[in-house]
Amino acid sequence: MPQYENPWTIPNMLSMTRIGLAPVLGYLIIEEDFNIALGVFALAGLTDLLDGFIARNWANQKSALGSALDPLADKILISILYVSLTYADLIPVPLTYMIISRDVMLIAAVFYVRYRTLPTPRTLAKYFNPCYATARLKPTFISKVNTAVQLILVAASLAAPVFNYADSIYLQILWCFTAFTTAASAYSYYHYGRKTVQVIKG
Repeated sequence: MPQYENPWTIPNMLSMTRIGLAPVLGYLIIEEDFNIALGVFALAGLTDLLDGFIARNWANQKSALGSALDPLADKILISILYVSLTYADLIPVPLTYMIISRDVMLIAAVFYVRYRTLPTPRTLAKYFNPCYATARLKPTFISKVNTAVQLILVAASLAAPVFNYADSIYLQILWCFTAFTTAASAYSYYHYGRKTVQVIKG
């Protein structure tokens, strides 16, 4: 049986804050307010660091919802940032397409896992109830590395027009490295499959 848990933890609130900041960042980038965008991005990064730190160090702040919400917040933030930065001609279209495609597949997999781990009878109310924990997600090591690399590229791309290095060869090398870690991350989920999901027995 699934566990019934409190979803209103500080890490989950921080993840929701990060999701809320994503469209704000997208708007600032499209409007080319890169200085403000850098500050807001730093705030979003701080919420990411804090939610992980709190969840690791306080047992009552760790939740199954958080194991899905934290990476989901990262993917929403990264997707909006990459689309916006591509619109601003700071990140190439093929790289953004590659990242968005991988994230869409992973998000679809999360929804599928949620459906498969719900006990029968499966209902919409049960499916969308954040208190009803059925599985914990365990990201692969390369996926964590990939998220860090993607966020480093975002920071570097946001800073590029501010510090005038948009045509730097080092930025282009970072594009290639990001593409490599994205492909490696996608393969790691394909390779390890069920090992990244821990079903809660209750």
